Amino acid sequence: MTTTTFTSATETRLAVARQVADAVLFEGYVLYPYRASAAKNRLRWQFGVLVPPAWTSAAEEHDFQHTELLMEPRKGASLAVEVRFLHAGRRIVQRALPDGGFETVPELRLDDRVLVPWDEGHEEQVRLTVAVDALAGDGVVVPVTRPAGEETEPVTDATGRTVGRLLRRREEISGRLRLSAEDLDGPYTTQRLRVVLENTSDWAPAEDTTRDTALGRSLVAAHTLLRLDAGRFLSLTDPPEWARNAVAQCRNLHTWPVLAGEPGSADLVLSSPIILEDHPAIAPESPGALYDATEIDEILALRTAALTDEEKREARGTDDRAAAVIDLADSMPAEVLERLHGAVRGLREITTPGAPPPPRDGVPVFGGPPPDPGSAGPGGVRPGTPWWDPGADDSVDPARDHVLVDGHHVRAGSRVVLRPRLRHSDAQDLFLSGRRALVEAVLHDVDGGVHIAVTVEDDPGADIRREQGRYLYFQPDEVDVADTEEAV
Repeated sequence: MTTTTFTSATETRLAVARQVADAVLFEGYVLYPYRASAAKNRLRWQFGVLVPPAWTSAAEEHDFQHTELLMEPRKGASLAVEVRFLHAGRRIVQRALPDGGFETVPELRLDDRVLVPWDEGHEEQVRLTVAVDALAGDGVVVPVTRPAGEETEPVTDATGRTVGRLLRRREEISGRLRLSAEDLDGPYTTQRLRVVLENTSDWAPAEDTTRDTALGRSLVAAHTLLRLDAGRFLSLTDPPEWARNAVAQCRNLHTWPVLAGEPGSADLVLSSPIILEDHPAIAPESPGALYDATEIDEILALRTAALTDEEKREARGTDDRAAAVIDLADSMPAEVLERLHGAVRGLREITTPGAPPPPRDGVPVFGGPPPDPGSAGPGGVRPGTPWWDPGADDSVDPARDHVLVDGHHVRAGSRVVLRPRLRHSDAQDLFLSGRRALVEAVLHDVDGGVHIAVTVEDDPGADIRREQGRYLYFQPDEVDVADTEEAV
């Protein structure tokens, strides 16, 4: 594999981003209950899988990732690149025979674990540093290869006697990394950086080939870290106004680049197959990796601790990382578990109980009619009612509240056109851009946020959504007024 030695400054900066990158690398690697026999652990490797080109049509998976973003390098700047992925290999369990040979078995039972066949993920990386000036024109092309291999590991019992072995086999991986940059027209020294990672294997599947076979020749959970030693990257989700048109022309396929590291920094980028926001971070309360997609630490820790001893033995024999999760749950102190209940990330001052929330992004929120003075305290708050109770404030009525959008009052019954924005929305919301919707309610939360609840017109399930209160939510700057006469 191509490798290089980074400067200490680059190593320090990349280390800041690797904690999140590790979560990407092992997202969904092994799911609770962490046993190979669990149904949801029989279909793995869901994110960032770059399969051999011959397998793309059979499985409708991709053989490349294409990243484009904007950067403003200073003169003489260098770009550090770290591509990371997992190389899936098959682990075969064999039992020792009296004659000194070995035979393959479906499981090997030991006092502390039950070893079973399993596909392991071996961490791989490609690291290089290149002068930004060298990226002009055709740029730089770097091979990404890993040879096939086989290795064995003896298995001993509590007395030290060899009772079997683990046979690990990995197939050859062939790929390529292409880096290039081009200057953009305009008054600023801005360049469009292009990073393309592709699987170039010439392997051809047989008619009965399964996905597991193709995975052995794939780059799994592939992602890229970038560091500019002099200059900055521009955010694709919240770019400066002058760069919005150039950002809109960036093509990102099967991956998405975000600014990494601490908020306010712009020298690091993580291009990930999972959609993230700028400056993603792991919650400081998290005691360790749980490898479970969309993991919720407290729930998983409690569930893992509740596994039976036999279930824990199988989990420990499934994978070393699963064994680490079991050990983590078994040894977690009560004070650490207590921290997983939740944390407050920010507070705002409330000077008057029941006072209307402050404007959000310059958008005022208007409540309904004033409360009955005999039934509520100052500001419409009922005495003794919890702050989180919807009945605590009579001045709030989602069915009658309204919000100003382009000078028009939008309330329940108004019709709007949806204009979701990248910095607010998830990927699913973006598919609704330009669709007409009916406003069902206007709500504001305890943090002063404004939310417009809608159902999409022509949605056959709208009546069900309305009956169950399962609306779609957008912010005021994500809608246009469709019928101004109704909205006023």
